[in-house]
Amino acid sequence: MPPLKYEQIADSLRRRIADGEFGPGELLPSSRDLCEQWGVSRATAIKAMEILRGDGLVVPHQGRGFTVTETPLARPAGARRAGNNRTTGGRPFRRLGTPEMLTPPSHIADALNLPAGQTALHRARLILTDDGGPMSYVTAWFPSDIVEHCPRLTYAGPIAEGTTHYVRRQTGRGPVRGTDMTTVRLATKQEADHLGVKRPAAVAVDLHTAYDQHEKPLVCEEGITPSGLWECIDNYPMSEGG
Repeated sequence: MPPLKYEQIADSLRRRIADGEFGPGELLPSSRDLCEQWGVSRATAIKAMEILRGDGLVVPHQGRGFTVTETPLARPAGARRAGNNRTTGGRPFRRLGTPEMLTPPSHIADALNLPAGQTALHRARLILTDDGGPMSYVTAWFPSDIVEHCPRLTYAGPIAEGTTHYVRRQTGRGPVRGTDMTTVRLATKQEADHLGVKRPAAVAVDLHTAYDQHEKPLVCEEGITPSGLWECIDNYPMSEGG
């Protein structure tokens, strides 16, 4: 099924932002401009901008329109249910180090279905609390078949459109299923240093793997969160007498 018109507009603007045509804080085309360019109604143009707003890419300004966000958002590992976007649980973050091809730990290799010794691209970020302190240390691992089509994953800076949209645009592969597993253990020295906690310290470990329409892994993320900052709230229906 071809994308709807508002999705095409959103994808076009997302690509232009990613390519640097519109930088942080810069004003995007008005809804009137988009209507004329695409031959659509104002409601369709606004819906396209709301998609980008949900992705955390743009910020609305009364009487001015939308500008590119100056504070990119990222989410902790896991909880990527259908219907959620980057602003659902999204927080300011800081990139750590430079992405590089490394041999992943065995549990990451198993999640990505990698043979022993095969490398994957390692990217790390630190999700921040409201006051700017460390909240969750997240490492993302991308298999080589994704990396070879997505060179920006190897860049140190954030990807404005988000890695999910970027990978889909470059490869035609998007997430259709996710698996989350949560465990508890003690933090390693490196994790404790990033999180600013004193060892021994209990941490929650969220392991998230995303799969495409062919059940091939796209990425595996591991989020390490201090026990005092981790919580899980789930609302679900219950049957009477069940």
